[in-house]
Amino acid sequence: MRALLGTNPSPVGLAAPLPTQAPGPAEPAPSFYFLESAGHSVPAAAPAPRGAPSVSVPTTPDAPLDANARRADFPILSERVNGKPLIWLDNGATTQKPRVVIDRLVHFYEHENSNVHRAAHELAARATDAYEGAREAVRRFVNARSTEEIIFVRGTTEAINLVAQSWGRRFVQAGDEIVISWLEHHANIVPWQMLCERTGAKLKVAPVDDHGQILLEQYGALLSPRTKLVAFSQVSNVTGTITPSQLMTAMAHAVGARVLVDGAQSVPHMRTDVQAIGCDWFVFSGHKVFAPTGIGAVYGRADVLEETPPWQGGGNMIRDVTFEHTEYHRPPARFEAGTGNIADAVGLGTALDYVEQVGLEAISAHEHALLHHATHLLTQIPGLRILGTAPNKAGVLSFVIKGLESEEIGRALNREGIAVRAGHHCAQPILRRLGVETSVRASLALYNTHADVEALTAALYYILPRLH
Repeated sequence: MRALLGTNPSPVGLAAPLPTQAPGPAEPAPSFYFLESAGHSVPAAAPAPRGAPSVSVPTTPDAPLDANARRADFPILSERVNGKPLIWLDNGATTQKPRVVIDRLVHFYEHENSNVHRAAHELAARATDAYEGAREAVRRFVNARSTEEIIFVRGTTEAINLVAQSWGRRFVQAGDEIVISWLEHHANIVPWQMLCERTGAKLKVAPVDDHGQILLEQYGALLSPRTKLVAFSQVSNVTGTITPSQLMTAMAHAVGARVLVDGAQSVPHMRTDVQAIGCDWFVFSGHKVFAPTGIGAVYGRADVLEETPPWQGGGNMIRDVTFEHTEYHRPPARFEAGTGNIADAVGLGTALDYVEQVGLEAISAHEHALLHHATHLLTQIPGLRILGTAPNKAGVLSFVIKGLESEEIGRALNREGIAVRAGHHCAQPILRRLGVETSVRASLALYNTHADVEALTAALYYILPRLH
């Protein structure tokens, strides 16, 4: 049993046997570019300050991912819970942080801490270069054309609200229509409901089939010249379904609609290319992709951002203020009022560099193998039903077990050191579409192993007789 479960021995007494499965270069001195330009122009790639922890971005093709080796990069994975090694399968809620991100935050506060852009002293220059370097890291990660298309926000929820409150208030009117899907997180439902209530627009919902796939023919039937906006998730946080984002975007653009893609659940699992998708906005949260909490980003196409008014007013987003009139900066500063979350933006840049170093293709292949293995194991458990069985899905496994409450399963797994999410996952409509109110969700990341999914299955076999 210990050999089967690797580093996480679980209680004995399984009902059935389980199948098995096979120093960087010195950094350049900081560029004090904002002291040299009244317009605060940003270099194509702002250099990291001297001495800061760095992650080099590889230029060679992705190598196969060694998850056991990568686990050593994440200090918290050595924790013990209830006397047992922690198995973190709650990545859809938040991911753990690699040592390089933790060290980068410490370095910022020890050597760079300052507000950005406006002061003529060295720490301001260090902080500004680090902050704008992180913006370049986001630009590169999503393949935007320019750093002027990247806005820092607190996360996906704030990003969607920014679009709804700025672009939406100006351009959505009574009689217009907004189209979303049954797969959406509450954060991609409620802001549009609020906008419709305020403007008199109508919210329409694209249906899904029993596997959790968007019915494209019905989605297309909802689109019309009245459609002003389409918003959908690239990956469902409940079913793991990967939506055909490029096709759905093209269909929406064909009727003149703008498109927002929620990438909160996709960015840790697959390569993002906003130019290939063709969307008008792409939003995501840093904490889902190994970065700190309280930071995220909006990609907005340059022409869309230029026509969009600011959401919040204050410092940093203005060119000139009089009591009669205020002149705003161009994007992205127009949308970053006040002092931003500077340190965590820097941490986000480091996290994205780390993911690129590991290799997104390697991550996708590794997680696909884990997903296949876990699906095979879990479907053998009597009474267990997986929610979302689309052939094209990311590393999310939500399930229910007949006769048991999701929360009691989650608590029982916690006693075995296994962290999963149990509840409605802030996505009640899709759960109800699939006939349940709650589920248990195991979600994967690059540091998970085959031993982790075997331990999950072994723990379920062990606890089920004790819960029934």
